[in-house]
Amino acid sequence: MKLLIAQPKRETGLEQFEREIAAYPEVDLIVYPEGYCTVAELERAKHLAKHFETAIVLGYKDEANLDRAAIIDATGKILLDRAKTPEAGPLYTPSTANDGSFRYGYVLCREIFLGKDGLREEFGLDLIFNPIGVGMFSEEQYVEWSGEARIISQAQQALMIGTSHADGSYRNCGFSIPIAYIFDETGKPLLLSNNDTRTRLFDTVTRHVEVVGTPSLS
Repeated sequence: MKLLIAQPKRETGLEQFEREIAAYPEVDLIVYPEGYCTVAELERAKHLAKHFETAIVLGYKDEANLDRAAIIDATGKILLDRAKTPEAGPLYTPSTANDGSFRYGYVLCREIFLGKDGLREEFGLDLIFNPIGVGMFSEEQYVEWSGEARIISQAQQALMIGTSHADGSYRNCGFSIPIAYIFDETGKPLLLSNNDTRTRLFDTVTRHVEVVGTPSLS
């Protein structure tokens, strides 16, 4: 499977997404951040998934501007659609979806800190996704976040993939480190992107990571 992992700027419309899904027809699945689009744009995303025969993993804002998790398959069908888990409480379900021979796990943004426990009864996951809203507010948070991702990849023996927007700060703290990462089934980092917002292509068979395009903030 070939994946595209993007760190777009927060934008109205689907400008970067539309450009990238058209530019890389060989890609099987695209991963975008939490809250990248709105529910009004979701139909357009589904149409593009079907048109380009490319699955999509992202987060979107509903009518009340609340975050939801979504996985859309290559036919434009929604495989997973649920609300984001509040900061207190167990991980909301469903947190997994099947797409043909692939079984996906999904933790939205800060749900990563519930992921090891919230996914503990799941098995046979191939890839786990972590769409993140904005970047980290400190180097310490970056280390903690990537450490949780490593733990989940090891516990589930699955590829763990995350990405944030290129801009924006947590609760407007004024500081942001955009991130993207990939850990393999043993917890080995295949990608640890810190403040580098270029789009990546990733081949799950060869484990090759290719940097494409230019930084989103350029």
